[in-house]
Amino acid sequence: MTLIKMGFVVSGVVGVGHYGVGEMVTVIQAYRFALDPTAGQYSALRSHCGAQRYAFNWGVARIRANLDQRAAEKTYDISGDQLTPPVSWSAYSLRKDWNQAKNEVAPWWAKNSKEAYSSGLANLAAALGNWAASTKGARHGRRLGFPRFKGRRSGLSCRFTTGAFGLGIDRRHVTLPRIGAVRTHESTRKLARHVERDTARIRSATVSYRAGRWFVAFSVEITRADPAPALPDSVVGVDLGVASLAVLSTGEVIANPRHLEAALRKLRRLQRQAARRTGPDRRTRRPPSARWRKTWARIAVLHAGVANARRDGLHKLTTRLVRTHGAVVVEDLNVSGMLRNRRLARHIAGVGMAELRRQIEYKAGWAGVRVHVADRWYPSSKTCSACGVVKAKLRLSDRVYRCDACGLVCDRDLNAARNLAALARRETSSPSCGATRNEPAGNPGKTRATRATGTATGRPAPPGTGQRRRRKATTARI
Repeated sequence: MTLIKMGFVVSGVVGVGHYGVGEMVTVIQAYRFALDPTAGQYSALRSHCGAQRYAFNWGVARIRANLDQRAAEKTYDISGDQLTPPVSWSAYSLRKDWNQAKNEVAPWWAKNSKEAYSSGLANLAAALGNWAASTKGARHGRRLGFPRFKGRRSGLSCRFTTGAFGLGIDRRHVTLPRIGAVRTHESTRKLARHVERDTARIRSATVSYRAGRWFVAFSVEITRADPAPALPDSVVGVDLGVASLAVLSTGEVIANPRHLEAALRKLRRLQRQAARRTGPDRRTRRPPSARWRKTWARIAVLHAGVANARRDGLHKLTTRLVRTHGAVVVEDLNVSGMLRNRRLARHIAGVGMAELRRQIEYKAGWAGVRVHVADRWYPSSKTCSACGVVKAKLRLSDRVYRCDACGLVCDRDLNAARNLAALARRETSSPSCGATRNEPAGNPGKTRATRATGTATGRPAPPGTGQRRRRKATTARI
Protein backbone atom coordinates (compact mmCIF):
# COMPACT_ATOMS: atom_id res chain seq x y z
CA MET A 1 0.00 0.00 0.00
CA THR A 2 1.36 3.39 -1.00
CA LEU A 3 0.46 6.31 1.23
CA ILE A 4 0.25 9.58 -0.68
CA LYS A 5 0.13 12.69 1.47
CA MET A 6 -1.70 15.37 -0.45
CA GLY A 7 -4.36 18.05 -0.20
CA PHE A 8 -3.12 20.08 2.76
CA VAL A 9 0.20 21.56 1.73
CA VAL A 10 1.82 24.37 3.65
CA SER A 11 2.97 26.85 1.06
CA GLY A 12 6.44 28.33 1.35
CA VAL A 13 5.77 30.58 4.30
CA VAL A 14 8.20 31.44 7.03
CA GLY A 15 6.96 30.87 10.54
CA VAL A 16 5.01 28.38 12.58
CA GLY A 17 2.75 25.66 11.18
CA HIS A 18 -0.99 25.97 10.88
CA TYR A 19 -1.72 23.66 13.82
CA GLY A 20 -0.39 23.26 17.29
CA VAL A 21 1.65 20.33 18.50
CA GLY A 22 -0.50 17.29 19.24
CA GLU A 23 -3.76 18.82 17.99
CA MET A 24 -6.38 16.88 16.05
CA VAL A 25 -6.40 18.04 12.43
CA THR A 26 -8.67 17.19 9.53
CA VAL A 27 -6.86 16.98 6.20
CA ILE A 28 -7.33 15.56 2.72
CA GLN A 29 -5.11 12.52 2.25
CA ALA A 30 -4.87 9.83 -0.41
CA TYR A 31 -4.44 6.10 0.06
CA ARG A 32 -3.27 4.19 -3.01
CA PHE A 33 -3.54 0.42 -3.44
CA ALA A 34 -2.31 -1.83 -6.25
CA LEU A 35 -5.11 -3.79 -7.93
CA ASP A 36 -5.18 -7.39 -9.14
CA PRO A 37 -8.09 -7.39 -11.63
CA THR A 38 -9.41 -10.35 -13.58
CA ALA A 39 -9.33 -10.40 -17.38
CA GLY A 40 -12.88 -9.06 -17.56
CA GLN A 41 -12.19 -6.33 -15.00
CA TYR A 42 -9.01 -5.40 -16.87
CA SER A 43 -11.06 -4.77 -20.02
CA ALA A 44 -13.67 -2.84 -18.05
CA LEU A 45 -11.01 -0.59 -16.50
CA ARG A 46 -9.52 0.17 -19.91
CA SER A 47 -12.99 0.84 -21.28
CA HIS A 48 -13.71 3.40 -18.55
CA CYS A 49 -10.38 5.14 -19.09
CA GLY A 50 -11.04 5.20 -22.83
CA ALA A 51 -14.48 6.70 -22.20
CA GLN A 52 -12.90 9.49 -20.19
CA ARG A 53 -10.44 10.17 -23.03
CA TYR A 54 -13.29 10.18 -25.60
CA ALA A 55 -15.31 12.73 -23.63
CA PHE A 56 -12.23 14.91 -23.18
CA ASN A 57 -11.47 14.88 -26.91
CA TRP A 58 -15.12 15.56 -27.77
CA GLY A 59 -15.06 18.67 -25.58
CA VAL A 60 -11.73 19.86 -27.02
CA ALA A 61 -13.06 19.57 -30.57
CA ARG A 62 -16.26 21.41 -29.67
CA ILE A 63 -14.56 24.31 -27.92
CA ARG A 64 -11.84 24.63 -30.58
CA ALA A 65 -14.43 24.69 -33.40
CA ASN A 66 -16.35 27.46 -31.62
CA LEU A 67 -13.23 29.56 -31.03
CA ASP A 68 -12.06 29.11 -34.62
CA GLN A 69 -15.47 30.07 -35.95
CA ARG A 70 -15.58 33.25 -33.91
CA ALA A 71 -12.01 34.14 -34.94
CA ALA A 72 -12.89 33.64 -38.61
CA GLU A 73 -15.99 35.81 -38.29
CA LYS A 74 -13.97 38.62 -36.76
CA THR A 75 -11.77 38.72 -39.86
CA TYR A 76 -14.90 39.66 -41.85
CA ASP A 77 -15.53 42.64 -39.56
CA ILE A 78 -18.39 40.85 -37.82
CA SER A 79 -18.65 41.90 -34.22
CA GLY A 80 -21.09 42.21 -31.37
CA ASP A 81 -24.28 40.16 -31.34
CA GLN A 82 -23.74 38.96 -34.91
CA LEU A 83 -20.89 36.65 -33.84
CA THR A 84 -21.52 33.00 -33.13
CA PRO A 85 -22.44 32.69 -29.43
CA PRO A 86 -19.51 31.46 -27.34
CA VAL A 87 -19.66 28.00 -25.79
CA SER A 88 -19.30 27.87 -22.03
CA TRP A 89 -16.52 25.58 -20.86
CA SER A 90 -17.53 25.18 -17.24
CA ALA A 91 -17.79 21.60 -16.04
CA TYR A 92 -21.54 21.92 -15.56
CA SER A 93 -22.12 23.28 -19.07
CA LEU A 94 -19.90 20.65 -20.67
CA ARG A 95 -21.74 17.85 -18.89
CA LYS A 96 -25.09 19.31 -19.90
CA ASP A 97 -24.05 19.53 -23.55
CA TRP A 98 -22.63 16.00 -23.42
CA ASN A 99 -25.90 14.56 -22.10
CA GLN A 100 -27.73 16.14 -25.02
CA ALA A 101 -25.32 14.82 -27.66
CA LYS A 102 -24.13 11.49 -26.24
CA ASN A 103 -26.80 9.38 -27.98
CA GLU A 104 -25.56 10.59 -31.37
CA VAL A 105 -21.79 10.88 -30.87
CA ALA A 106 -21.40 7.85 -28.56
CA PRO A 107 -24.33 5.44 -28.76
CA TRP A 108 -22.32 2.95 -26.69
CA TRP A 109 -22.05 5.31 -23.71
CA ALA A 110 -24.22 3.11 -21.46
CA LYS A 111 -21.53 0.42 -21.30
CA ASN A 112 -19.51 2.58 -18.87
CA SER A 113 -20.32 4.57 -15.77
CA LYS A 114 -21.40 8.16 -16.31
CA GLU A 115 -18.57 9.17 -13.98
CA ALA A 116 -16.04 8.24 -16.66
CA TYR A 117 -17.40 10.89 -19.01
CA SER A 118 -17.91 13.43 -16.23
CA SER A 119 -14.28 13.09 -15.07
CA GLY A 120 -12.99 13.70 -18.59
CA LEU A 121 -15.12 16.82 -18.97
CA ALA A 122 -14.08 18.04 -15.51
CA ASN A 123 -10.42 17.66 -16.48
CA LEU A 124 -11.09 19.62 -19.67
CA ALA A 125 -12.78 22.42 -17.74
CA ALA A 126 -9.76 22.66 -15.42
CA ALA A 127 -7.34 22.66 -18.38
CA LEU A 128 -9.28 25.39 -20.19
CA GLY A 129 -9.40 27.46 -17.01
CA ASN A 130 -5.64 27.18 -16.59
CA TRP A 131 -5.11 28.09 -20.25
CA ALA A 132 -7.33 31.18 -19.96
CA ALA A 133 -5.64 32.30 -16.72
CA SER A 134 -2.19 31.77 -18.23
CA THR A 135 -3.11 33.74 -21.36
CA LYS A 136 -4.32 36.67 -19.25
CA GLY A 137 -1.23 36.57 -17.05
CA ALA A 138 -3.19 35.62 -13.93
CA ARG A 139 -1.42 32.26 -13.55
CA HIS A 140 2.18 31.94 -12.38
CA GLY A 141 4.70 29.80 -14.18
CA ARG A 142 5.31 29.14 -17.83
CA ARG A 143 2.61 30.00 -20.31
CA LEU A 144 0.25 27.13 -21.06
CA GLY A 145 -1.09 26.25 -24.48
CA PHE A 146 -4.57 25.23 -25.52
CA PRO A 147 -5.52 21.68 -24.43
CA ARG A 148 -4.56 19.08 -27.01
CA PHE A 149 -6.26 15.85 -27.97
CA LYS A 150 -5.34 12.77 -25.97
CA GLY A 151 -4.08 9.75 -27.87
CA ARG A 152 -4.43 6.09 -27.04
CA ARG A 153 -0.89 6.02 -25.74
CA SER A 154 -1.57 8.70 -23.14
CA GLY A 155 -1.89 7.82 -19.47
CA LEU A 156 -4.96 5.83 -18.50
CA SER A 157 -6.96 7.18 -15.56
CA CYS A 158 -10.57 7.60 -14.49
CA ARG A 159 -12.13 9.27 -11.46
CA PHE A 160 -15.30 8.30 -9.59
CA THR A 161 -17.03 10.80 -7.30
CA THR A 162 -20.50 9.21 -7.06
CA GLY A 163 -21.82 5.69 -7.14
CA ALA A 164 -20.95 2.54 -5.23
CA PHE A 165 -17.22 2.75 -4.49
CA GLY A 166 -15.25 2.07 -1.34
CA LEU A 167 -13.55 -0.72 0.58
CA GLY A 168 -14.56 -4.36 0.70
CA ILE A 169 -15.60 -6.13 3.87
CA ASP A 170 -12.68 -8.57 3.82
CA ARG A 171 -10.08 -5.74 3.47
CA ARG A 172 -8.68 -7.39 0.33
CA HIS A 173 -11.14 -5.93 -2.18
CA VAL A 174 -12.27 -2.49 -3.30
CA THR A 175 -15.59 -1.69 -4.94
CA LEU A 176 -15.82 0.43 -8.11
CA PRO A 177 -18.96 1.52 -10.02
CA ARG A 178 -19.99 -0.78 -12.91
CA ILE A 179 -16.88 -2.89 -12.31
CA GLY A 180 -17.66 -4.45 -8.95
CA ALA A 181 -15.29 -5.83 -6.34
CA VAL A 182 -11.65 -5.83 -7.46
CA ARG A 183 -9.02 -7.68 -5.48
CA THR A 184 -5.99 -5.78 -4.19
CA HIS A 185 -2.40 -6.96 -3.96
CA GLU A 186 -2.26 -5.90 -0.31
CA SER A 187 -4.52 -5.37 2.65
CA THR A 188 -6.53 -2.16 2.99
CA ARG A 189 -6.62 -2.32 6.79
CA LYS A 190 -4.83 1.00 7.35
CA LEU A 191 -7.68 2.88 5.72
CA ALA A 192 -10.39 0.43 6.85
CA ARG A 193 -9.57 1.03 10.53
CA HIS A 194 -10.07 4.78 10.14
CA VAL A 195 -13.33 4.26 8.28
CA GLU A 196 -14.62 1.90 11.00
CA ARG A 197 -13.76 4.44 13.70
CA ASP A 198 -15.54 7.20 11.74
CA THR A 199 -12.33 9.23 11.57
CA ALA A 200 -12.15 9.05 7.76
CA ARG A 201 -14.58 9.66 4.90
CA ILE A 202 -13.82 8.54 1.35
CA ARG A 203 -14.55 11.36 -1.09
CA SER A 204 -13.51 9.92 -4.47
CA ALA A 205 -11.66 7.06 -6.15
CA THR A 206 -9.23 7.38 -9.05
CA VAL A 207 -8.01 4.35 -11.01
CA SER A 208 -4.83 4.64 -13.07
CA TYR A 209 -2.52 2.42 -15.06
CA ARG A 210 1.21 2.82 -14.45
CA ALA A 211 4.05 0.54 -15.56
CA GLY A 212 1.90 -2.50 -16.24
CA ARG A 213 -0.15 -2.29 -13.03
CA TRP A 214 -3.52 -0.85 -12.08
CA PHE A 215 -3.86 1.35 -8.99
CA VAL A 216 -6.75 2.91 -7.14
CA ALA A 217 -6.26 6.06 -5.07
CA PHE A 218 -8.92 7.05 -2.53
CA SER A 219 -9.16 10.72 -1.64
CA VAL A 220 -9.98 10.65 2.07
CA GLU A 221 -10.99 13.34 4.53
CA ILE A 222 -9.28 12.06 7.65
CA THR A 223 -8.75 13.27 11.19
CA ARG A 224 -5.12 12.91 12.24
CA ALA A 225 -3.35 13.19 15.58
CA ASP A 226 0.36 13.25 14.82
CA PRO A 227 2.73 12.75 17.77
CA ALA A 228 4.69 15.68 19.15
CA PRO A 229 8.36 15.89 18.13
CA ALA A 230 10.84 14.18 20.42
CA LEU A 231 12.91 17.39 20.74
CA PRO A 232 10.40 20.26 20.56
CA ASP A 233 13.03 22.94 21.26
CA SER A 234 15.51 21.60 18.68
CA VAL A 235 16.20 23.42 15.40
CA VAL A 236 17.74 21.56 12.47
CA GLY A 237 19.08 23.04 9.26
CA VAL A 238 18.89 20.90 6.12
CA ASP A 239 21.37 21.58 3.31
CA LEU A 240 20.61 19.58 0.17
CA GLY A 241 23.27 18.50 -2.28
CA VAL A 242 24.31 16.03 -4.94
CA ALA A 243 27.32 14.29 -3.38
CA SER A 244 25.18 13.64 -0.30
CA LEU A 245 21.41 13.82 -0.20
CA ALA A 246 21.38 16.15 2.79
CA VAL A 247 23.66 17.42 5.52
CA LEU A 248 22.04 18.31 8.84
CA SER A 249 23.23 20.98 11.22
CA THR A 250 23.62 18.24 13.85
CA GLY A 251 26.51 16.84 11.82
CA GLU A 252 24.61 13.90 10.35
CA VAL A 253 25.22 13.23 6.66
CA ILE A 254 22.42 11.55 4.69
CA ALA A 255 24.03 9.58 1.88
CA ASN A 256 22.65 9.92 -1.63
CA PRO A 257 21.36 6.45 -2.64
CA ARG A 258 21.62 7.29 -6.39
CA HIS A 259 18.82 4.96 -7.44
CA LEU A 260 18.92 6.06 -11.08
CA GLU A 261 22.68 5.56 -11.39
CA ALA A 262 22.29 2.05 -9.98
CA ALA A 263 19.74 1.19 -12.67
CA LEU A 264 21.44 3.10 -15.49
CA ARG A 265 23.34 0.15 -16.89
CA LYS A 266 20.21 -1.97 -17.22
CA LEU A 267 18.27 1.00 -18.59
CA ARG A 268 20.83 1.60 -21.35
CA ARG A 269 20.79 -2.05 -22.32
CA LEU A 270 16.97 -2.10 -22.60
CA GLN A 271 16.89 1.12 -24.60
CA ARG A 272 19.46 -0.23 -27.05
CA GLN A 273 17.36 -3.37 -27.31
CA ALA A 274 14.23 -1.32 -28.07
CA ALA A 275 16.12 0.68 -30.73
CA ARG A 276 16.92 -2.54 -32.61
CA ARG A 277 13.27 -3.57 -32.74
CA THR A 278 10.46 -2.30 -34.93
CA GLY A 279 8.86 0.69 -33.26
CA PRO A 280 5.84 2.78 -34.26
CA ASP A 281 6.01 5.22 -37.17
CA ARG A 282 3.46 8.02 -37.20
CA ARG A 283 4.17 9.01 -40.79
CA THR A 284 3.42 5.59 -42.26
CA ARG A 285 1.07 4.57 -39.40
CA ARG A 286 3.17 1.48 -38.80
CA PRO A 287 2.26 -0.28 -35.55
CA PRO A 288 5.06 -1.40 -33.21
CA SER A 289 6.03 -5.02 -32.94
CA ALA A 290 5.14 -7.15 -29.95
CA ARG A 291 8.79 -7.44 -28.93
CA TRP A 292 9.12 -3.62 -28.98
CA ARG A 293 6.10 -3.34 -26.68
CA LYS A 294 7.55 -5.91 -24.27
CA THR A 295 10.87 -4.08 -24.12
CA TRP A 296 9.26 -0.72 -23.42
CA ALA A 297 7.06 -2.33 -20.77
CA ARG A 298 10.25 -3.47 -19.02
CA ILE A 299 11.67 0.06 -19.32
CA ALA A 300 8.53 1.50 -17.73
CA VAL A 301 8.76 -1.00 -14.86
CA LEU A 302 12.40 -0.03 -14.31
CA HIS A 303 11.58 3.69 -14.19
CA ALA A 304 8.69 3.02 -11.79
CA GLY A 305 10.99 1.08 -9.48
CA VAL A 306 13.50 3.95 -9.39
CA ALA A 307 10.77 6.51 -8.67
CA ASN A 308 9.24 4.36 -5.92
CA ALA A 309 12.60 3.81 -4.22
CA ARG A 310 13.38 7.53 -4.34
CA ARG A 311 9.97 8.48 -2.96
CA ASP A 312 10.21 5.90 -0.17
CA GLY A 313 13.60 7.24 0.97
CA LEU A 314 12.37 10.83 0.99
CA HIS A 315 9.29 9.89 3.01
CA LYS A 316 11.38 8.13 5.63
CA LEU A 317 13.80 11.06 5.93
CA THR A 318 11.16 13.79 6.14
CA THR A 319 9.07 11.84 8.65
CA ARG A 320 12.11 11.37 10.90
CA LEU A 321 12.97 15.08 10.75
CA VAL A 322 9.45 16.20 11.61
CA ARG A 323 9.05 13.70 14.46
CA THR A 324 12.43 14.58 15.99
CA HIS A 325 12.87 18.36 15.78
CA GLY A 326 10.56 21.23 16.64
CA ALA A 327 11.76 23.45 13.79
CA VAL A 328 13.16 22.61 10.35
CA VAL A 329 14.98 25.10 8.12
CA VAL A 330 15.25 24.55 4.37
CA GLU A 331 16.42 26.67 1.46
CA ASP A 332 14.31 28.16 -1.32
CA LEU A 333 16.25 26.53 -4.14
CA ASN A 334 15.70 27.37 -7.80
CA VAL A 335 15.54 23.73 -8.87
CA SER A 336 14.25 24.46 -12.37
CA GLY A 337 17.18 26.82 -12.92
CA MET A 338 19.65 24.28 -11.56
CA LEU A 339 18.39 21.69 -14.03
CA ARG A 340 19.62 23.86 -16.91
CA ASN A 341 23.15 22.75 -16.12
CA ARG A 342 23.50 19.86 -18.56
CA ARG A 343 26.39 18.37 -16.59
CA LEU A 344 24.49 18.11 -13.31
CA ALA A 345 20.85 17.97 -14.47
CA ARG A 346 20.49 14.20 -14.15
CA HIS A 347 22.12 14.10 -10.72
CA ILE A 348 20.04 17.02 -9.40
CA ALA A 349 16.81 15.52 -10.72
CA GLY A 350 17.69 12.19 -9.09
CA VAL A 351 17.83 13.80 -5.64
CA GLY A 352 14.24 15.10 -5.60
CA MET A 353 14.94 18.44 -3.90
CA ALA A 354 11.54 19.98 -4.56
CA GLU A 355 9.75 16.82 -3.43
CA LEU A 356 11.71 16.73 -0.17
CA ARG A 357 10.76 20.31 0.64
CA ARG A 358 7.11 19.66 -0.24
CA GLN A 359 6.97 16.67 2.11
CA ILE A 360 8.64 18.57 4.94
CA GLU A 361 6.19 21.47 4.63
CA TYR A 362 2.94 19.52 4.74
CA LYS A 363 4.11 17.01 7.34
CA ALA A 364 5.29 19.83 9.58
CA GLY A 365 1.95 21.56 9.13
CA TRP A 366 0.15 18.44 10.31
CA ALA A 367 2.41 17.94 13.33
CA GLY A 368 2.60 21.60 14.35
CA VAL A 369 6.34 21.82 13.63
CA ARG A 370 7.75 25.19 12.54
CA VAL A 371 9.17 25.38 9.02
CA HIS A 372 11.52 28.21 8.07
CA VAL A 373 12.35 28.80 4.42
CA ALA A 374 15.57 30.73 3.91
CA ASP A 375 15.62 33.39 1.25
CA ARG A 376 16.89 32.26 -2.15
CA TRP A 377 19.75 34.76 -2.03
CA TYR A 378 20.79 34.08 1.55
CA PRO A 379 24.54 33.17 1.40
CA SER A 380 24.42 30.12 3.65
CA SER A 381 27.53 28.58 2.07
CA LYS A 382 29.60 31.79 2.05
CA THR A 383 28.81 32.79 5.63
CA CYS A 384 31.05 31.60 8.46
CA SER A 385 28.98 29.73 11.03
CA ALA A 386 31.38 30.78 13.83
CA CYS A 387 31.93 34.53 13.36
CA GLY A 388 29.39 35.50 10.69
CA VAL A 389 31.83 36.88 8.11
CA VAL A 390 30.64 36.45 4.53
CA LYS A 391 33.15 35.46 1.89
CA ALA A 392 33.20 37.56 -1.25
CA LYS A 393 33.72 34.52 -3.48
CA LEU A 394 33.37 30.78 -2.98
CA ARG A 395 33.76 28.40 -5.89
CA LEU A 396 31.62 25.29 -6.24
CA SER A 397 34.76 23.15 -6.25
CA ASP A 398 35.72 24.40 -2.76
CA ARG A 399 34.25 21.62 -0.61
CA VAL A 400 36.01 22.76 2.59
CA TYR A 401 35.11 26.13 4.08
CA ARG A 402 38.05 28.11 5.46
CA CYS A 403 37.34 31.37 7.24
CA ASP A 404 40.03 34.02 6.89
CA ALA A 405 38.75 35.94 9.92
CA CYS A 406 38.49 33.33 12.67
CA GLY A 407 40.28 30.37 11.07
CA LEU A 408 37.29 28.01 11.05
CA VAL A 409 37.81 24.93 8.87
CA CYS A 410 34.84 22.63 8.28
CA ASP A 411 32.88 20.94 5.55
CA ARG A 412 31.13 23.33 3.19
CA ASP A 413 27.69 21.70 3.47
CA LEU A 414 27.91 21.39 7.25
CA ASN A 415 28.75 25.07 7.51
CA ALA A 416 25.70 25.93 5.38
CA ALA A 417 23.42 23.71 7.49
CA ARG A 418 24.63 25.40 10.69
CA ASN A 419 23.93 28.81 9.19
CA LEU A 420 20.40 27.74 8.31
CA ALA A 421 19.75 26.56 11.86
CA ALA A 422 21.18 29.82 13.26
CA LEU A 423 18.92 31.75 10.90
CA ALA A 424 15.82 30.22 12.45
CA ARG A 425 17.06 30.92 15.96
CA ARG A 426 17.64 34.59 15.12
CA GLU A 427 14.19 34.92 13.57
CA THR A 428 12.59 33.30 16.60
CA SER A 429 14.42 35.49 19.09
CA SER A 430 14.20 38.68 17.04
CA PRO A 431 11.64 38.53 14.21
CA SER A 432 12.57 42.00 12.92
CA CYS A 433 16.27 41.36 12.59
CA GLY A 434 16.04 40.73 8.85
CA ALA A 435 18.35 37.78 9.06
CA THR A 436 17.56 36.59 5.56
CA ARG A 437 19.09 39.70 4.06
CA ASN A 438 22.79 40.41 4.23
CA GLU A 439 22.96 44.17 4.40
CA PRO A 440 26.23 45.90 5.27
CA ALA A 441 24.61 47.68 8.24
CA GLY A 442 23.25 44.44 9.66
CA ASN A 443 26.49 42.51 9.22
CA PRO A 444 29.54 44.69 9.90
CA GLY A 445 31.89 41.75 9.35
CA LYS A 446 30.87 41.31 5.72
CA THR A 447 33.72 41.47 3.29
CA ARG A 448 33.21 43.48 0.14
CA ALA A 449 34.26 42.39 -3.32
CA THR A 450 35.45 45.09 -5.69
CA ARG A 451 34.81 44.16 -9.31
CA ALA A 452 36.38 45.84 -12.28
CA THR A 453 33.97 47.52 -14.65
CA GLY A 454 33.89 47.13 -18.41
CA THR A 455 33.11 44.45 -20.95
CA ALA A 456 34.74 41.66 -18.94
CA THR A 457 32.01 41.69 -16.31
CA GLY A 458 29.23 43.19 -18.36
CA ARG A 459 28.72 46.00 -15.85
CA PRO A 460 28.81 49.56 -17.21
CA ALA A 461 31.20 51.96 -15.56
CA PRO A 462 29.44 54.57 -13.40
CA PRO A 463 30.01 58.19 -14.36
CA GLY A 464 33.12 59.77 -12.91
CA THR A 465 34.91 56.46 -12.36
CA GLY A 466 37.44 54.50 -14.30
CA GLN A 467 41.14 54.76 -14.95
CA ARG A 468 42.84 57.75 -13.38
CA ARG A 469 43.95 60.32 -15.89
CA ARG A 470 47.29 62.10 -15.81
CA ARG A 471 47.29 65.81 -15.26
CA LYS A 472 48.34 67.90 -18.16
CA ALA A 473 51.75 69.39 -17.71
CA THR A 474 51.71 73.15 -17.11
CA THR A 475 53.63 75.30 -19.49
CA ALA A 476 54.75 77.73 -16.82
CA ARG A 477 57.18 76.43 -14.28
CA ILE A 478 57.84 78.21 -11.07
